[in-house]
Amino acid sequence: MLMVSLAKQLFRLLKQHDMRIVFAESCTAGLVSATLAKVPGVSQWHCGSAVTYRSETKTEWLDVSESTLKRHTAVSEPVARQMAVGVLNKTPEAGLSAAITGHLGPDVPADFDGVVFIGIARRAGKGIKSVGVWRHQLQQQTRLQRQKEAAGLVFDQLLAEFV
Repeated sequence: MLMVSLAKQLFRLLKQHDMRIVFAESCTAGLVSATLAKVPGVSQWHCGSAVTYRSETKTEWLDVSESTLKRHTAVSEPVARQMAVGVLNKTPEAGLSAAITGHLGPDVPADFDGVVFIGIARRAGKGIKSVGVWRHQLQQQTRLQRQKEAAGLVFDQLLAEFV
């Protein structure tokens, strides 16, 4: 229920600022987009979400560089940045994007277990005005709990963009 409340807050801010949003989601598998879509009337402000679990899909759909993926892995600051920029470039009607990539387990390197990167990009005219990326360590232990926690962090980060 908390996430839906965050989604409603985001909806109000998008509407107030006359801004459309698009998502690129990996580890959350579309949960951020699905949560925002629960808000009545959001369709005018919500452009959609590219769920890109695999590296090849990130490259094909979002123009994430193969060399960046090889050098840094899919769970990294540069990949989150490229995902946010890529999905915004592919969605000209959107003025804001959020991307998330992370390791929710199992079978991940110990120092990356529960690590997510959230990237946010804003459009300015025909270009990208700013891009920020934040690293978070998830506190939950199960995969589903981690997905929910990660999606909540995306909403928190987006809401902070309007402060």
